Amino acid sequence: MSLVEPVEPVPVEELGRVHFIGIGGAGMSGIARVLLQRGVAVSGSDARDSSVLTELRAAGARVHAGHAAEQLGEADTVVVSSAVRPGNPELAAARERGLRVLPRAAALGALLLGRRGIAVAGTHGKTTTTSMLATVLRHCGAEPGYVIGGKLVGGPGAPASGLAAAADAGSGELIVVEADESDGSFLMLRPEIAVVTNVEADHLDNYSGIEQIHEGFDRFTALTGELVVAGVDDPGAQLVAKAAAEHGRQVRGYGENPGADYRIGAIAPAGFGSRFTLAGPAGEHPYTVHAPGRHNVANAAAAIAVALELGFAPGAAAAGLAAYRGTARRFEPKGEARGVRVYDSYAHHPTELAADLRAARAALDSEPPRGEGAAPGRVIALFQPHLYSRTRIFAAEFGQALGLADEVVVMSIYAAREDPEPGVGSELVTSAVPHGRVHLQPERERIPAQIAALARPGDIVLTMGAGDVTELGPRIVDALGS
Repeated sequence: MSLVEPVEPVPVEELGRVHFIGIGGAGMSGIARVLLQRGVAVSGSDARDSSVLTELRAAGARVHAGHAAEQLGEADTVVVSSAVRPGNPELAAARERGLRVLPRAAALGALLLGRRGIAVAGTHGKTTTTSMLATVLRHCGAEPGYVIGGKLVGGPGAPASGLAAAADAGSGELIVVEADESDGSFLMLRPEIAVVTNVEADHLDNYSGIEQIHEGFDRFTALTGELVVAGVDDPGAQLVAKAAAEHGRQVRGYGENPGADYRIGAIAPAGFGSRFTLAGPAGEHPYTVHAPGRHNVANAAAAIAVALELGFAPGAAAAGLAAYRGTARRFEPKGEARGVRVYDSYAHHPTELAADLRAARAALDSEPPRGEGAAPGRVIALFQPHLYSRTRIFAAEFGQALGLADEVVVMSIYAAREDPEPGVGSELVTSAVPHGRVHLQPERERIPAQIAALARPGDIVLTMGAGDVTELGPRIVDALGS
């Protein structure tokens, strides 16, 4: 792959009928949903049918499983995800017909035009921070639109025990979206406010190195209308914040750093979450976040900082944050059986693995003893490496991060958009784990029983990766209960 060439967003009212190739993806389906709510005729296709396609059909979209040129219908604009290959029959037909073809981010950029856009960028924490901010703003009465890369747990419009949509048009002037740096597509957004959580090396199948990544973030903040809110505990985000200030943007930093404009303090466990204080221009106030780990305190601080900068009261922001109940695939509970809790995580970068494993350990350490003589709870990690290139580049770092777990099971690599690389396999990861309690398991069907055999009451099992490992959580719960 490579970085996409930025194009200028087109106002929604000029898009006409819109056809999405790859409409089932998290980002694509969210944009489609918002366009439907705004009265745009939407059609689309995806490789296979899914619950997402069923939801879009119910919302009024004409959606197909499989790709065929005739499915374009009377489309005026075609939106493609970065995963769509050039030979896709619908894409080829769209180009032959001379239709407007837009990358996903340009369609997302269209949603920001005419509204006060807030774009959340960063190597880690984008989905969680966007989810927290959308929840906080909803509880502050702003009625924002939002487009998130994952469904909110118990968010606006969710059933009592289900997930809310990953996107909503909203009726207010604000709209909150994720800004994806993976292929440079965030350069097609023109937000009023940008959030930069952190900046590290990743997506090195697209970028030449960290210098080019920093250059991309610098260009992104230069496109921001007014304000940049940056996580100043992270060296990469610090550099981006400095460059943004040089571009003439107003910058507000958040973090535990003593010089932060919004300074985090007094972090303490609170169930499977944390209490903390945030000191800023409006004074120091207490907050509670129902998501584990210090990294989620930072994500929460980013959301609160934006809300306060927009003029909302600290008390209303605190109530909104306390109402946040998580996001799909971000330490999402999948069930409990035999005293073992199973969670699912989208973590697919070494930093993300380490953060979630530390959060699981801290949650266990904060719990009272289960009984006299009971063994301490352990952390069991099931990891599915994502992409051959990422595995090759970060194998050693993945191994070190997984060393934070007590037991580790590693699956075969999830190829996603890549072809296999000679000599690159999950063995690169298992050989880098610094303790011997690691198991390579290429046979997917054996994993639920294997995890059930490893686990004992009080343990936490964490399924980790950006691929289809997410499907195994419920099966592990079933295996534990059998």
